[in-house]
Amino acid sequence: MTTPDATTSDDAPVFRLAFVPGVTPGKWVRIWEQRRPDVPLELVALDVADCAEAIGQGRVQMAITRLPDALGHGDAGAHHSIDLYEETTVVVVPKDHVLTAGDEMTLADLADEQLLWPLDEPLTVPQPPGSAVSHRPESTGDAIELVAAGIGVLLVPQSLARLHHRKDLVHRPVTDAPTSTVGLLWPQPTSDLADEFIGIVRGRKTTSSRGRSDEAPKRSAREKAAAKRAAREAAGKIPGKSARRSGRSKRR
Repeated sequence: MTTPDATTSDDAPVFRLAFVPGVTPGKWVRIWEQRRPDVPLELVALDVADCAEAIGQGRVQMAITRLPDALGHGDAGAHHSIDLYEETTVVVVPKDHVLTAGDEMTLADLADEQLLWPLDEPLTVPQPPGSAVSHRPESTGDAIELVAAGIGVLLVPQSLARLHHRKDLVHRPVTDAPTSTVGLLWPQPTSDLADEFIGIVRGRKTTSSRGRSDEAPKRSAREKAAAKRAAREAAGKIPGKSARRSGRSKRR
């Protein structure tokens, strides 16, 4: 059983894909446009905290988000999820900060620091280092502004540090910090379009897509043997009937 895919106002199918800051779905979108020009893919930018609710309410058919963080906000209802890749965790600090002396660090190196923890929670750290700044900024972008103002430092996935890059800030990897997992989140049961996008993300070729009604039927053992013999005859590896006939005509 599959769920119906989203439709536009004129009942043409459309696939709505949510993505969170720092995620770059461009490659997968381009492949979708090549394979399914008949189904527009609509990108919806969401914060991690809004993804579960968007899935549960059917406002999007799939989300590329951070897991399991996204599931800690709102109700996704019956759903599936798969992990795609791990992101390196970095600390964002002012360019002249003492922590910039090293190429990488550990959580222990942050013991004396004031840390900012934005409300959009791009990273979950069970045992946070240092001391928490009492004010919690609304978003990672707001937290970056506070780092630049010297209010504190910030632990985030590396993609977000790059997204909010500033010339007066730098970031360094924190080798023992928890990592962030980027993954796919979608409702149960899996729709045909959702399955198609999963195949694209996993590198599934067009000919190997599941559920295709135009998939070529499997050949019997006799058909496979006949095809193999025909291929060898065409390559001249074994004499075919035409070769034997031409041989007899030459002896006459």
